[in-house]
Amino acid sequence: MATISKLSNPSPAVSLSAPSRSSSLPKVFLGLSTKTSFSKVRLSLKNTQPSSRTSLVGNGSPIKRTTLHDLYEREGQSPWYDNLCRPVTDLIPLIESGVRGVTSNPAIFQKAISSSNAYNDQFRELVQSGKDIETAYWELVVKDIQDACKLFESIYDQTDGGDGYVSVEVSPRLADDTQGTVEAAKWLHKVVDRSNVYIKIPATAPCIPSIKEVISLGISVNVTLIFSLTRYEAVIDAYLDGLEASGLSDLSRVTSVASFFVSRVDTLIDKMLEKIGTPEALDLRGKAAVAQAALAYKLYQKKFSGPRWEALVKKGAKKQRLLWASTSVKNPAYSDTLYVAPLIGPDTVSTMPDQALQAFVDHGSVARTIDSNVSEAEGIYNALEKLGIDWGSVGNQLEVEGVDSFKKSFDSLLDTLQEKANSLKLVSL
Repeated sequence: MATISKLSNPSPAVSLSAPSRSSSLPKVFLGLSTKTSFSKVRLSLKNTQPSSRTSLVGNGSPIKRTTLHDLYEREGQSPWYDNLCRPVTDLIPLIESGVRGVTSNPAIFQKAISSSNAYNDQFRELVQSGKDIETAYWELVVKDIQDACKLFESIYDQTDGGDGYVSVEVSPRLADDTQGTVEAAKWLHKVVDRSNVYIKIPATAPCIPSIKEVISLGISVNVTLIFSLTRYEAVIDAYLDGLEASGLSDLSRVTSVASFFVSRVDTLIDKMLEKIGTPEALDLRGKAAVAQAALAYKLYQKKFSGPRWEALVKKGAKKQRLLWASTSVKNPAYSDTLYVAPLIGPDTVSTMPDQALQAFVDHGSVARTIDSNVSEAEGIYNALEKLGIDWGSVGNQLEVEGVDSFKKSFDSLLDTLQEKANSLKLVSL
């Protein structure tokens, strides 16, 4: 890795001093039992590709082009950042480097809020005003989301709602609650009150109907925790069903992404292959996730074509883009761009945490790769099945683990906030 250097340090281009909108927490969030700080990414621009074009930042300094700009402009893939914390103005140099959106989840906020003092003043005001711990948590989150939406607003406007989104997830405790998820999504959409917010809903079986209903209400959704092709197809159908049920004459402002998780698939399947132990099995390590992702893109192309889709296009509907999530490499033996470089294709999003983002800017190459060898991907997928790998079981296990992980992060953060409130003698037990 080349020496890491900060991109730039411009004066903030927007003011974030406006007060956050507030709203009462719906009952669905209440009555439930409770049981790295945002690192300032300093991307290396040492290996950026030359360009005759020069952009300017707000203070007049030139912006160095990166592979992220080329990723979007040449191949139609939007690079997003998978992290969020205060101060959100730390996102400005990332935006200048080519980042076009932000994703968050309960684990990200758990790390951000529990390890930073930046939330203390607002938290103190909230609990002193009589807010309970969970209500205070959501107000902290909503402010971050609103402030980040402001930073990406110009990208949203410039692309006519095609990009510039910030994602916030409903409570992970609702992963098995169809109607509770709908109510939570409606509340978050209302309280954030930003056109470029995505409400994240998990792709659990109980939440598939939730996705349809929320889309039908005109609320844009990031469907998260997708681990299998079968569940991904159900997610697409829920999006299409929701658009058709909406009754809206103009569907252009109802958009969605489907977050298909990548690296976790290899983490689990590699363990299975090592247990099998044959040369054939061992040779397939590190190949399952990208192969399945390539087949997901093939499914995407199939589903968003034909008479049904064309009828929705006439009303302004936009494709539900595939978003590659879990793009950080867990196995140090693998290339640090393994879950970014082979998954480049038009109308897709790649959301990258610090490690993956730095690696791709430093030495990533830009070329359409996602459908460059679909037959090989099909061969790998089928070979794994022949070895006894049940893709449905893999997807179900990863989904359960993903939901449980987010629940633990959520509960841990509420416990941390309660302890912080107690230490400040702000809330009595």
